[in-house]
Formats: sequence, structure tokens, C-alpha cells
Amino acid sequence: MIYKGLEYLRNKLNKHKIRVEMRYKQYDMTYQEQMIGLTIPPALRAQYKATIGWSSKAVDCLADRLVFREFEDDNFNLNEIFQMNNPDTFFDSAILSALISSCCFIYISQGEEDFPRLQVIEGSNATGILDPITGLLTEGYAVLARDEYGNPYKEAYFTDLSTTYYENGKMTLSIPNSAFYPLLVPIIHRPDAVRPFGRSRITRAAMYYQAYAKRTLERADITAEFYSFPQKYVVGMSQDAEPMDTWKATISSMLQFTKDDEGESPKLGQFTQPSMSPFTEQLRTAAAGFAGETGLTLDDLGFVSDNPSSAEAIKASHETLRVAARKAQRNFGSGFLNVGYLAACLRDDFPYKRHQLYLTKPKWEPVFEPDSSTIALIGDGAIKVNQAVPGYFGKSNLRDLTGIEGAE
Repeated sequence: MIYKGLEYLRNKLNKHKIRVEMRYKQYDMTYQEQMIGLTIPPALRAQYKATIGWSSKAVDCLADRLVFREFEDDNFNLNEIFQMNNPDTFFDSAILSALISSCCFIYISQGEEDFPRLQVIEGSNATGILDPITGLLTEGYAVLARDEYGNPYKEAYFTDLSTTYYENGKMTLSIPNSAFYPLLVPIIHRPDAVRPFGRSRITRAAMYYQAYAKRTLERADITAEFYSFPQKYVVGMSQDAEPMDTWKATISSMLQFTKDDEGESPKLGQFTQPSMSPFTEQLRTAAAGFAGETGLTLDDLGFVSDNPSSAEAIKASHETLRVAARKAQRNFGSGFLNVGYLAACLRDDFPYKRHQLYLTKPKWEPVFEPDSSTIALIGDGAIKVNQAVPGYFGKSNLRDLTGIEGAE
């Protein structure tokens, strides 16, 4: 096999690293957009920087609903491998990282007592050459540690023959590989022929609507200052009058003005107060656009409706989110199966064929947990179906619908 080489993969990672780190900043609410505006000075706008967590909400709403259960028909005992690698943290970490950066990587190594060890590496620290048929890599590269300046000083280069480790650019160790593929497995969200490494949950449109909402809040904050203290004016004062203290004129409850030598008195006035309603409508428009892009509802973004929704109404309003979750389950299930396959090869020190795992299927908990009324409806439907086709519904497929494990 002809390899691209370590230097090629280093350059490839540096090319995509900026995009991934920008997505993480969006998720962490630390990304600062470029200031846009014609009337507000940059110094004033900088004092009212807004922070919105819509991007993290879009990722978390989907990630929290993706709960991996187990592998069914587990002929190679893959469940044991994941149970030995802290599955409560491992699956959630891998899913969250893949949704943010479009893909993450699972680094497989030999752990204690010759048992495979699984480590999640985010997309900004690993890359590789993808085999589009199997979803595995033909060669891979990962940064295992960086110094305080962000430069890699511990690296690993993966091929189907070996895993080679480097420290400060010098090779320190090379371990033979007992599998047919490198021990670095991608977990990809929504891959296609154009973007084989998938697409992030934080899309460009979602980032635009969030930036639009942040600008709206900043303008609203500045306008609120003028709304709280409306601008006043005085006309007709004598030229010999002493200048008025502007702060005193703003907060005083009583002001005294005397007539001048000609018997004229000044006239007071107040500029029209700006309304906050346009900003509220703008923010709602941004929220509607963001919700449509990510499959959320306005309730998810803080615009609470008057009437509380039932479980079925909530499920119906999140139909787009449900479809996106089912798609993510198919993508991630294939990736986790690839992880288990290579980990089994490493555990048994034997190069199994990928097609030997064709019976093993990943199982997920329901995207939406049913309430008591839904469970009752499922039970009635299962009884009627089993009367027409005896044994059609059993403990296994009923658990897929309800997420409830039956008693022994």
C-alpha cells in the first residue's frame, strides 16, 4: 500500500484545525464576531458584548438524546470491551465531540492486562486518509499531547502494519499492528461523498443567526441606556446664564429657571424615547431562523409559549430533531462497531475480517422517552398486533419502543 506519509497528515491537520477550534469556541460561547455597524462606535459596542448559548443548545439537545445501549448479537464480545472503558463517559464524549467538529477519532491502544484501551481524540488533534467503503482509515495521525504554546510534542502515526510514536519530532517507539486497519477510528456525523469526514452540527447558517441575535442584544443594551434616561433640552436661555450640570438635569426632580432681563423664560423639552419593541421582534426572528436550521423550537431557545405542551405535542414539534437523531444513530453506530472490531483484533491478537461482524447490530435507547399514556397506547397496539401475528412483539422490540427493560 502506498502511504501519504506523516508530513502530509501533519499539514492536513493544520489546514482543518482552525475550523474545528472555531466550532469549539462557538460551543464554549467564547467566539467573538467581527463588529458590524454604522452608527455605534466600536469602543461603545465593546462595552456591551453579548453572549448567547444557542450553538451549545443545538449540540446538547441532540447529544443528550443519543444514548447508546449495547451491541445485539454480540458474537465477538464487544460489549465487554466498552464496559471496561467507562462507557458512561466514553460514548457521551465521542458523540459530543463528533457533533461539534463533524468527526472525532478513537485511539485504540493496549491497556493493562492486555485489554484494549479506548481514548477519544477531538477533530482538531487527529486526521487520516479515509476508506469510503468501510469507514475506516488507511493511515492516520494524532497529536497525543501539546506544550503550553499549542505545539505538538507527542504524536502517533498509524498504519495497518504498526503504530509509531514520536516525541519532539523523533521516533521513540513502534508497535506492530495485529489488525488489517490502523488503530485510529473516525466517528463521523453526517458523511457524504463530498464531505467524507462529515458535517458539524454548528452550521454556517446557525452561526449567522446567533451572530445576528448577539448584535441585536448589543444594540438593545445601548438603546436601553437612552430609554432609561431620555435626552432633554432647554431652549430660550440667556447667553449670560451659567452652564447647566448635565447629570443634575437628568436626575433632579425639580429644576428652577428665572426670567432674563427682557422677561423671557426658557422652555423645556424632551426627545422622543426610543422603543424596545423592534429589538424584541428582531431577536425573535433570529431565534426562529436558528430553530428552523437546527430542528429546535422557540421554546427550546427561551421563547416560552403560553400553553404547556403534552409529551406527544413536544415530540411532534421536534420531528426534525428526531429525524436528525436517527440519522446520527446510524452514523455513530457504524463508527462504534468499527471501534469494537479493531479492539477485538487487538485483544485477541488476531486479524479478523470486517465482514465477520455482519450480525452484530448497535442498539440505542429511544430518542424521546414515552410518558405513561404513550406506554399504554403501545401496549394496546402490541396486543392487537400479536393477535394478528402471534409473537410479533416481544421484550426486545418493545424495549426499543419504550426504553424500559423488562423484568426477568
